[in-house]
Parts: sequence; structure tokens; C-alpha cells
Amino acid sequence: MIFSTLDELRAACRDLPAGDEAAAAEATARQGQLTKPPGSLGRLEDLAIWLARWQGRAIPRLDRIGIVVFAGNHGIAARGVSAFPIEVTAQMVANYAAGGAAINRLAEAAGAALSVVSLDLDVPTADFTRAPAMDDAAFLAAVSAGYRAVAPDLDLFAVGEMGIGNTTAAAALCAALLGGGGSRWVGRGTGVDDAGLVRKREAVDAGLARHAGRVADPLAVAAALGGRELAAMLGATLAARRHRIPMLLDGFVATAAVLPLARLAADGLAHCRAAHVSAEPGHKAVLSALGLTPLLDLGMRLGEGTGAATAMLLARAAIACHAGMATFAEAGVAEKAV
Repeated sequence: MIFSTLDELRAACRDLPAGDEAAAAEATARQGQLTKPPGSLGRLEDLAIWLARWQGRAIPRLDRIGIVVFAGNHGIAARGVSAFPIEVTAQMVANYAAGGAAINRLAEAAGAALSVVSLDLDVPTADFTRAPAMDDAAFLAAVSAGYRAVAPDLDLFAVGEMGIGNTTAAAALCAALLGGGGSRWVGRGTGVDDAGLVRKREAVDAGLARHAGRVADPLAVAAALGGRELAAMLGATLAARRHRIPMLLDGFVATAAVLPLARLAADGLAHCRAAHVSAEPGHKAVLSALGLTPLLDLGMRLGEGTGAATAMLLARAAIACHAGMATFAEAGVAEKAV
């Protein structure tokens, strides 16, 4: 799909299919028949039921899992908000292609197909303290690229990102859409020193001041303060919902990227689960604002989709039990006395 106007995209964000409640009810009933005390597998049971709801089958499958990493460059990086130069974005994309990154190994472990989409790396977005990061056309092009990157027949999906400066953009989006300034949302990202942390906070506050007139429109905010890879992650998350694909959200940047969808539709992220909580301090706050409880807390802060890929192993554990365990009747085991 190609979105031509913000109004067209806004309408798509509000016209969202629901999950299959009949499949979820069947999955719930099956959980009650398996040879275990009710609820004894905890959130693994919830995962199985959630997958059933969005796959539309009482016994979900994980035959086709996809991860897409989007890469973009940020003009705000010129303000010294990252410990690494902007050239690292393209270098890491080459590393993904060579199979040398953490996401390559974790995707392989999860049985997920990995793809990488580079978004005009030679043309960084504008410095959002001076101008909108993207005009409407650039923003919509990135959203559309993300939407088109999602195969419609996936059983489970996640996005990752690579972009020097993108934790600054993510912090700015959170501040604009959830309130608070740079001091609330800015963390050390790639490992900036104290002076770099001050520069990041000042950049976020300057961006908020310049684009204060846009805060009533989540999409206009995303264009003004975000980046191409964040816009693409928004488009991919929208595509997953419209294809009814369950999705695991990765870290701080990925979660900030989908805030506009949550703001435009109260249940916009119903097809999503939070894979983990990042060590980046703003991530816990944005998950709390969205009412999302992370599956893992491992102190990760790499991005790339690595937290989501790790949580996919939990999804496989959930389905192994849900699909493979015997029922009380099949095993000849007495059920709990009434």
C-alpha cells in the first residue's frame, strides 16, 4: 500500500480489524483441559491465547516468523547526541548482510526470516531543532515502505531498527505525545558521556519548542520529530494489524515509533505484546503509558529487534505446550476434584 496523504494514513490507522475471539475462546478452553493445574504456565498460557486470537486458529502455528530491520539516518546526529558517527548506520547494515550482528544470530535461533530495509541513508532527515525532520511526502514514503515490507501470511512478526541518533528522535516523540521534556525521556543511548546527555536533552527540548503546534496531530509529530526508520516501523505495525499478524514490540525506539497508532486508535496495539523492557530509561515509562507488560527484562539496549527475537523463543515455548501437551482425557489423568 502507498499512502498519499496524512488523512489517508490517519483513516487507515483508525480502520482496524479485531482479533478472532472465537479462536481465543477455544484456545482458552484447551488450556483448561491440559494436564496441569489451571494457570500454572502463567504468561505462556496468555501468549498462546493471544497468538490464537490474532492467527484465527485455536492451536496457533509458528511456521512463518519474520523480522524486518529498518535503517535510517538522522540530521539531529550532527548535534553530538550519539557516541558514534552517522557512518555507522551503513556499516551496520553491511554487517547485517554479512551475518555478523546479534540480530542475525538471534533471528536464526528463533527460526525467523530476517530482512533489512535501508531508507535513503545518503539523505539524513533534517535537524528537527531547525525544521521538521521530514516533510509529509518523505514521511509517507517511509510509512509506505514499512507497510509493504510485511508479508501478509506471517504467523508472528517483529521490527528492528538501526539509525545513529534515533534514541534522541524516540525521546522527542515520547515527550511530544506523552508529556515531559528531555530530562524525562532522554537516556544515554549508544553510551554518550555526561556532556552528550546534556546535548541530547537540549536537542529534545529545542525540537519540542519548535514544533509545539503539531502536538495535537500524532502523525504530524512523527514527521517533525521522528525518522525514516521510525516511520517505517509505524507502517509495518499498521500492516501487521491489518493482516491480523501478532507482533512483538522491541525496545525503546520501536515502541516510541508506534505511539501514533496508539494515539489514533484506543486498541491500535491490541495485536502487539512488549517483548522486553530495555535498559534505556524511557522504555519502561512508555510501556507503562501504553499499558504493556514486557515479557522479558534482561537489561538489553541494543535495538535491531534483538529483544523481540529473544522473546520469540518464549512464543515457541508457549505453542509447544499448548499444541503438544496431552489433555486430561487423552492422558487418562484425573482432573481436579470439584
